[in-house]
Order: sequence, then structure tokens, then C-alpha cells
Amino acid sequence: MKSKSTTKPVPASAAAPSGRFGRAVALHLEGKAEEALAEIERALDDGECEAEVYAAAGYLRHERQLYPEAAAAYRKLVDLDPANASAWFNLAASLQAAGNWDNAAEALEKCIAADPNRYEAHVALGSCRLRSGAARPALEVYERCLRLFPSLDDAKLEPVLLGKAAALHLQKKFTPAAELYQRILERNPRCEEALANSVAANIELKNHRAVAASAEQLLKIHPESRAAHEGLASAAFAAGDYDKAAAHCAALVKIAPDAFEAWFNLGVALEKTGRPEAAKAYSEALRLRPDDAQVPVNLGVAYHESGDSQKAKECYQRALELDPNCATALWNLALALEQEQNPREAEKLYTRLLDHSPDALDARFRVGCLRLDAGDYRGAAEAFDACVWKREDWPEAMLNAGIAYWKLGELDAARDNFERCLRAQPQSSEAARALAAIALERGQTDEAAELHARLIQQGEQAPEFLYNAALLEQNAGRHQEATGLYRKALAVSPDFAEALWNLGIALEAMGQGDEAQANWQKALALKPELGRGYFR
Repeated sequence: MKSKSTTKPVPASAAAPSGRFGRAVALHLEGKAEEALAEIERALDDGECEAEVYAAAGYLRHERQLYPEAAAAYRKLVDLDPANASAWFNLAASLQAAGNWDNAAEALEKCIAADPNRYEAHVALGSCRLRSGAARPALEVYERCLRLFPSLDDAKLEPVLLGKAAALHLQKKFTPAAELYQRILERNPRCEEALANSVAANIELKNHRAVAASAEQLLKIHPESRAAHEGLASAAFAAGDYDKAAAHCAALVKIAPDAFEAWFNLGVALEKTGRPEAAKAYSEALRLRPDDAQVPVNLGVAYHESGDSQKAKECYQRALELDPNCATALWNLALALEQEQNPREAEKLYTRLLDHSPDALDARFRVGCLRLDAGDYRGAAEAFDACVWKREDWPEAMLNAGIAYWKLGELDAARDNFERCLRAQPQSSEAARALAAIALERGQTDEAAELHARLIQQGEQAPEFLYNAALLEQNAGRHQEATGLYRKALAVSPDFAEALWNLGIALEAMGQGDEAQANWQKALALKPELGRGYFR
């Protein structure tokens, strides 16, 4: 967001040239500005301190870009003639050129006091206030200017509206600022300042259509406009068009090779499109901002996705050196260690993350999984309980808590978690199978049979599960139902010796001895030990 002033010194009315002053005027008319200034400097050295000499010194010094020296000459002039509005205006111009915005504003206030109808002084004063960050006083200046000059032509109205919009922009009043930029563009569609500022304001408003419209128009006028490419990249990111975002970010890094945000966003866009060049873009961003912990995190992700886990881990470790509590680095490094079968170090990192972010439930869930795999069932149960306490509708945590309690032999707690899991996720076959197994373990055969039947209706076809369901039916004396289930198990796993053996028992109970014999023979051929105890 910017607004600028075109303030320049105004030549003073000079007396008829005489002596060195006259020669200076003649030399300047011939285009010999340096020689003219030398004459004036000699005049000052000789004590010629008339107003015209100071005016000439200020003008010629400013012209030679000697701005502090020009301001010194104009100071002498206003000391001699405090009511000289042009002298105050010219002093302000030199102070502005030197970047001394506050003192320039003071000089412009004096100019306006001497000549309230000087339009250029009002515009320049507003610009100085903006440059010094005084948005509210700047807005007051521009609004006063609009009241004093209600009938400005377009050429003079544009800088006033631009300044007012910029003042609103600085105060984060993005909607009225954007509306003013649009008003300017309706009068002058090629106003680069209004287009660039419109891009910035509409980015803040997340009005991506307006961002793209202004940026595209700006790009037509100025193909290497940084604001245009930034706007189009922003709109492309918002639309999920990462190829287009990458193209504009690539243009930006050519225009501004030291722009950190451009390199970082290029990395993001390339990463989103799965292109390995993302790592190079993030590396450039890291070179420009080596102390930003987020950059090595993103670089690590790029390396990870390209299959270079070692470089990825090094990046995550660098991020943690910069910020020991960087949650993303802790999480990503822990996941990498898990993938490398290093669960102990992974758990340490998840625990570090939880020390600083107790509500990082995904990390707590991973701790529970690692403990469950390591046989620390009590620790696993505690971790999963904490997950469920924070998020009551988390079926995976309930399921794993149930498994941990089951392993501990705490069947009531296990059953409670499996039932809660089923309420949260009625299609969870894992929870239903676990409840069926617990019912079997407790001898609650009717409940176990009901759960097995429900799961089979839902499509459960695991041979071991069908076998258990068949046993329940067989033990209840329902041999026909048992036979059907054994046959289903054998259809999936034809060499399931126990299913063959028990199918034979069910068939014999139904009076089908020949088929029973055939199944027993197959079972014994597969697993001879099934015949133990036959002769007792």
C-alpha cells in the first residue's frame, strides 16, 4: 500500500540579474546548472544574503539532489521572510526528498497558514503524514482538502482520493479503502497505485475475485509488477490452483530474488503439486531467513515426500534447535522415527510435544499406540482414556482403550469402551468382535452368539470368526446352523483343520456319518494332533 507526492521546489521570482546572481541565472538558462550553483555558493561565501540568493541556492541544491543543503538554504529564506508560502513549500520539498517527513509536515503547515488555498501543500502534507505512519491526521488532511476544493478536476482529485484511501488502509479500514480504490479505477483504469493498493486491500478482505481482477489489469500495464504477481498468486492459492500459484511465485523470485515470502510460497505451491523443486525453493527461503523455525519444517516435509528421510530428520532437528517447542517439528520427527521402527525415541518426542501442548490429542493417541505395541497396557489405557476424556466421540481411542484393558484382564472396563465405540461408530466390526470374544471368555454364550450373528449379517467373513460362531451354535445344539457356518469358514480357508474336524462332529450329530468321516480324514491329514485322546 502506498501513496506518493510529486512535490518539487518552485522557482522564486528573481530581481533583475546582477553580479554573481545574474551570472548564475544566465548559466542556468544555458543549461549549466553546476556552474550556476558554483556562482551562488561563491555569492553566499562573499556574504550576499539576500532572499533571492537563498532561494537560488535552495533551488539549485535541490536540483543537484543535495537535499539537506537545499533545506538549509530554504531555512535561511523563511527566517528572512516568514510569510513566504513558496519558501515554506520549497523547504518542505527538500525535507521530503531527504526523508524527513515530520519536519516537512511542519513546513507545510506553515505554508498552508500563509496560503490556505494552496492545493499542492495540502496534498503534500497528507503524504508526509502517511509516510510518518500518522494515518488519522493524514485522513483529516485529505478530507479537509476535499472540503476546501470541492470541484477538483480528475488529475487533481486522484492523488487526494489515493491519499484518503491509503490513510483508511493504514487504519485497517479495508472495505472503505477498497471502495475508494475502485472509485479511482473507474475514473482511471490504468492508475498503478490504485491497482496495487486495491490488490493489497482485497487480499485482507479475502475478496479473491477483486484481487485477481486488479492484479490482472496491473500485470497488463506492468508485466513485472510485484504487487500483480503477489495478488494473482494469492488468488490462485485461494482457488486451490497450485500450478498457477507456482507460476506467479516463480515470476516473483525472478523480480525480487531476495524476497523471503516469494521463495517460501513457491515452495508451498510446488509441494502441493508434488514437484521435487519444492526443496530448492524452501532452501532459498531458509538462506534468506535462517532463524525461522517454520522453514526447515517445510523443507523437511519436502525431503520426506521425495523419499529422503535422513535429510528430512536433519531439517526437523534444525527446526527444534531454533525452537525446541515447535509442535510441527516434534510431530513430524516423531512420525519419521516411528516409520524407522524407533518407537522409544518417537514416544519421547510425542511426550515433549504434550508437555508444551497438553491438548495435542493426536500426539497423545500416538503415545497410546506405541505403548500398546510395546506391551505397556496400563500406560496405553491411560493415554487413550485421556483422549476420550477430551474428545468423547473418538471411536478409535475407545477401541484401543478397550484392547488395553482387555490385555490387562479388566474385562468390565474393556467392555465399557467397546460398547461406547459401537455407539459412536455402529459399523465397527473390531469393537463387535471384541465384545463377542469377551462374552465367550465370560461364558455368556447367548450374548456371544447374538453378536456373532449380527456381525455375519454385516458381512463379516473372517474364517476364524465364522468358526467361533459355528462353535457357539454347535454348543447350543443347533447343528444345522453350525454346519452352515463351518462350511462358510472352509469356503474362505479350505485347509482350516479345526473347522473340518468340528464340521464332522456336527454332521455326525445330524446322522450324516459318511460325510463326517470324510471331513475327519481331511482334518487329520492336515493336522494329525487333532486325533489325540481318540483312544481314551
